[in-house]
Amino acid sequence: AVPAEVLIRDELLEYVLVAPNGQTHESLFLTEVRPSLIHTGLLTLGVEPGQNARWLEPTEEGGRREVQPPQGDGFYLYAAWRSEGERYLYRVDDLISDLATGRSLRRHRWTFLGSRFVSPDGGGPEAFAADREGNLINVTFFFQGHTLVSAALPECIDQTSWLPNAWLLPERESPVLFVFSKQRLAVLPERWWSEVEDIAAPQAAEATGGR
Repeated sequence: AVPAEVLIRDELLEYVLVAPNGQTHESLFLTEVRPSLIHTGLLTLGVEPGQNARWLEPTEEGGRREVQPPQGDGFYLYAAWRSEGERYLYRVDDLISDLATGRSLRRHRWTFLGSRFVSPDGGGPEAFAADREGNLINVTFFFQGHTLVSAALPECIDQTSWLPNAWLLPERESPVLFVFSKQRLAVLPERWWSEVEDIAAPQAAEATGGR
């Protein structure tokens, strides 16, 4: 698990988690933890890098190219927070709305890609792509495979279908604990709640404002 904060609540999403140098204008959460450190932590859980989304050539002449979603090992993703004495634990899938269906993103296991090393523009030593670009988890497919984890549903080929479920989320910049789990969780381990910062209650309206 890593500390994070709520980032986008009312704009289209392409990412679930980014670093400060990532696509912060289209991500649900932000973390200050270096992507390569998260990558190392995930590897210690015994996960193996899977295969990113890819185009499949048509099986017959004139046929349509199909997209094969990411495949392989991965994680169930959760976000936890505390507010006004209450504890909240949500599947990340439930925090994302699918505009095509009017429902939340289908629950599934997200595929671990592990990012990769790339050569900087203009040459020079190779760099870890997730560190360089700051993008950790994508909800829409990116065929470069530079993120650590990817959504793995066929419908995630669409880049304009995903919005935050704002009615479930705390306010922007609210602290959360972002959890990667190899198994489905019914509850968050008790010792982890000590790592979850309590969100301050909203301030009462000013006397000149609304009630």
